[in-house]
Formats: sequence, C-alpha cells, structure tokens
Amino acid sequence: MAATPTFLLRVSVTTDVAIKVTLTKRPESVKELINILREKAKPRLDFEFTLHYEDPDFGGQLSCLLDIQELPEKVTLKIIRSERDTSSCASSDTDILPLVPISQRQKSWPDIFSVPTFSYEVEHVLEKGNSAFATSAKTLKLTRSQKHNILENMAALMYDFKPYPSDNDVGMAAEALVTAHPCLKEPGSVSGWCGWKMSLKFKMGDYRGKLSRSGCLEVSVNAGKRSKNYPDKEHPHSNIKRARRAEVNFLPNLPKGESQASLEEMRLQIMDEVQKSQQNLRLIEKLMQKTFALRRLEIIQENPQVKDFLGKWPALRIESQLCAEFQRITNVNLRNQFYAVLDQHTPRLMALYRQKAARTGKISEALRDILKIYELQEVHDVNMKRTLALRALPVYLREEDPQFFKTWNVEESDEPGIIDTPVALVTAVTEDTADPVNFSPASICIVVEDDVTMSDIPNLADAFALLIGLMYALHLDYPKTLINTFTFIQKIIMGLDDGKALKPRLLSLKNDLLME
Repeated sequence: MAATPTFLLRVSVTTDVAIKVTLTKRPESVKELINILREKAKPRLDFEFTLHYEDPDFGGQLSCLLDIQELPEKVTLKIIRSERDTSSCASSDTDILPLVPISQRQKSWPDIFSVPTFSYEVEHVLEKGNSAFATSAKTLKLTRSQKHNILENMAALMYDFKPYPSDNDVGMAAEALVTAHPCLKEPGSVSGWCGWKMSLKFKMGDYRGKLSRSGCLEVSVNAGKRSKNYPDKEHPHSNIKRARRAEVNFLPNLPKGESQASLEEMRLQIMDEVQKSQQNLRLIEKLMQKTFALRRLEIIQENPQVKDFLGKWPALRIESQLCAEFQRITNVNLRNQFYAVLDQHTPRLMALYRQKAARTGKISEALRDILKIYELQEVHDVNMKRTLALRALPVYLREEDPQFFKTWNVEESDEPGIIDTPVALVTAVTEDTADPVNFSPASICIVVEDDVTMSDIPNLADAFALLIGLMYALHLDYPKTLINTFTFIQKIIMGLDDGKALKPRLLSLKNDLLME
C-alpha cells in the first residue's frame, strides 16, 4: 500500500515574512487550502487573495493555483491580493493598503507653497506691478478690495492644507506670496513679508469663523467659548481641538446625504458583520469608510474610554481596518512607511548602539545587555534586526519604562498582569526570563487602558506599527516616559512632521542617521 504523501509548503505571507506549513494530506480544494492558511497565519490573511506556486514545469515561474491536484508535495506558495479586494491596491505585496478615497482633505502642507490665482483684476494689477518693480524697484499699493481678494484666496488655499496652520506655515505662505509677486514686498521690512504674515494670520481666523458659522465640523467644534455675552465660558484659546500630530483629516464633515442617524445604522451593521464567523471584509471596509467622520466626531468630542469605543467599533481590532483608518487620518500607508524607513535606518541605528555600548555608564550597560542577547541568536533575520532597532531605541534616548515593556509567562498564568496599565506591549513567553528583550516571542499583545486591544502579534516591529495606528485612530497621548521614542517614530520613521522643532536629543540622533 502506497504511503500517504506529506505536503511541505513554504508560504510567503509578505515580502519579508514566510511560514512553514505541513499537511498530512492534500486538501479537497483550493478554497479549503486557503482556509487552512488563513487559520495558520491569522490575523495576517484577513483579506481576499489567490495562491500562486513555483511551477516546476516552467523553471520555478509563478503560476496561479486553480486546481488542487496541481499542488506539488514540496513547494513555495506566494499570497497575491485579489484585485476585487477593496482593501488592496495594484500590488503583490500583501502589506500594501489602498489610498483610501476620502471626500475631505487629501494632502498635507507642501514643502513649497504655490501661490493661487487671484481675480482677473488683481492678476492684471500684479503683472504690471511686477514689471515696474523689475525696472525701478517700485512697490505696488493695493486698494482695500484688491488686498482682500489676495488674502481671501490665500486663506482658502491654506485651509485646504490645514485649518490651523502653524506660525512657520503662515510665514512660508507669506514668503511665497512676495517671492511670486515682488511688487508686494514691504519697504523697510527685513524679510519683506512680515506684514503679510500678520495679515494672513488674522484672515485665517476670519476664514475659520465663516466656516464655523456654516457648520464645518473641524472648526465649529471649537466655537461657543468665552465671549462678551458668555463671560463664564472656557477661554477661547484653551483646549483647542485641532491636529497636533500632522493629521490630515482630523475631524471631517459627515458624508453628503448622510446624518448621524443613518451612519449609526451603518455602525450597527458593522458590528453584526464583525461578529460573524465568515466576515465580509469588503462590506466592512466600505462601511468603515462611510462612517469615518462619525468615529472621528465621537473620539474628538466625547473622548470615550478605549474599551467602550472599541466595543462600538470592533472592526478597529482588525489589523487591515486599523491600517486603513490610519491612512484615512494621515494619508500615509502605515506598514509601507514604517517598515521602509525603519529598514533604511536600522544598520545605522545598530552602529550607533554599538558605539554607545562601548562606553561606560548605565545606558551603555543596558545597550550591551540587549546587543549581547541579539548576538546569541542563531539567525539574524529582518524581524530580529527590527526588534533590536526598536527595543534599544528608548534606551539610547535615555528613556525607559518597565510598565511599557512587559513580559507574561503563559505557563504560569492565563492572563497578563495589566492592572493600572495605560499603554503597554506585553510579550508572551513560555519560560521565566529576566532578559530585557525577547527576539522570538510566543506572541505580543497591545494593552491600552487595562484592556488587551490587539493580540497574537508575531513580533515587536508589528506591535509598534499597530500601536502607532491605535495612537492615531483612538487619539491617544504618547506615554510621557517615552515621549522622545514615539516622537522619533512619528517624525523620522513615519514622516509625520507637525511643524514643531525636534528636541536636542532627537535632533542629534536625526543628524547622526543622515551621516550614514
């Protein structure tokens, strides 16, 4: 009697993550094999995909697996997102998420500010003024209506990028205006545009007031504060609800034709769909996109408890939906940006850690301990290098919080000790260890406000990426003891610059990285 064949599969889940799967028999169908792989790689494969295998008949070239009888006993499979999957884009990389279509703002503040086109009259006057300035350096004197037109158009364009531009942003816009139209330069001013900067600041306040009265959410949320008629209310400049971490869509308006009541019905539909054993991920994606403004309104205005909020929006516990939510808020692909920049800087970070570890002191000793554990690992793959780069980062920045990096021995207790834990990454291990880092954890879970928000995360890099997503999706503050670490991840790795100057310690690290 012939022996039953054993199927040994190497499944390429992402560009840098592969899992080994052994099957005792051939699955009945391709669909059954897909379900087996979903369970093995849970929750990474929570999207629609097809399987491609290295076909020995064509020299190992990829072929789509349509018939289960074509599956070799030993083969490498590659996961390819289905083009029908609305949560994907045209790429074979399973970690790539779409540029989510948003009816609101889709661009952040530009590196070079482009001056808008003004009314026909103003453009004609400026053209003549620029010609006169080029020949005689004579500046242009505008009428009140002409200046109003310039400021109104500039304010509208600035609002397209940010409702609350920083002082530097307004200065950039004023400088761009005078550079584009030299005849507007102010005589006697060192820069030539300081007066325009002040005028633009006042005009932006006036422009926000108009939009607030029209019901625009991201500015009307700050209305109704202290005034002559209401002297007992909150100071108008205190507790301003606005983007502080380079959020592009901080508080968008409700979709056209929708109300809070209609969006609430969609929320209930999402809850029903998430609870099903066979989730319709395309439907969840569509409904989550529709209800984005409702979630932002609730999280910004009401500031609910995280557990209660996720109870109402359970789809945010799904990795793909959390990444999509982050992209809706920032227009940045969470996984792509995080891993690309982290991998770019990891070699230099490791070199800096080793330089610091060669010195004396507590920081150097702590870095030596982490590096020693890393060197003892049999394989130094990309995930271990990422773990080293991220785990040693707070130590290098002279920050350490034992309440943030926690260890849970699953053999000793059924649940981790997370009482009085605002934010933490809990590493599950199967034996007692006093090591500051575990490069091959059983799993990692994210804890927010004493609640296990996400679990079964395979490595520290994935956990950090998802935690950044949660920070933005839930509007959470960074841990005070790790403020430099998270600011580094936000500004340097994610490229989300909020316009604030880096602290000297972070600026020094940034300059060191640029020297690589």
